[in-house]
Amino acid sequence: MNDFRQRLLDALEASIAEDGYARTTVADIVRRAKTSRRTFYEHFDSREACFVALLSDANADQIRQIYAAVDPSAPWQKQVRQAIEAWISSGEARSALMLSWIRDVPALGAAARGLQREAMEHFVDMVGALGATDEFRAAGVGPFSRRRIIMLLGGLRELTASTVEEGGRMSDVTDEAVEASIALLSPPAR
Repeated sequence: MNDFRQRLLDALEASIAEDGYARTTVADIVRRAKTSRRTFYEHFDSREACFVALLSDANADQIRQIYAAVDPSAPWQKQVRQAIEAWISSGEARSALMLSWIRDVPALGAAARGLQREAMEHFVDMVGALGATDEFRAAGVGPFSRRRIIMLLGGLRELTASTVEEGGRMSDVTDEAVEASIALLSPPAR
């Protein structure tokens, strides 16, 4: 990856952590990146385009971390816990960015709709793949519908966002998130 591009993305993330996305300007980004507006515009059309690129990279990194944390031979409930813990850990490592993703992206409107759809599809694919292990099948769990996965992801996202906004840490909701996820993914009682 281009060094200047990465410096700009890092600068945007640092500015979001310190000042929030809404108060971050292109001037703030280039100042933190120790580069010029010209360099910024060689890589991004706008502040929003830089934000979308940052979030796309962060989402891909988070998905990689979750995959790496899950042991597909573990009992399925343990796999759910591993995935939730990895998601929370990666989110806490970048909590300002996570909160900005949840709260600021919807305000971008059409500029971010593609990002939202793409990110959701990547996470839906990940949950579907993680739930397609022998351990899940042996327990009669899954496959999961796209709608069920979207409900799961939306609930987790809102739970963690509201917790952080209220001054808590994402990890404060780990057990609740794991229990709710297991309940939502469990086969119906017969």
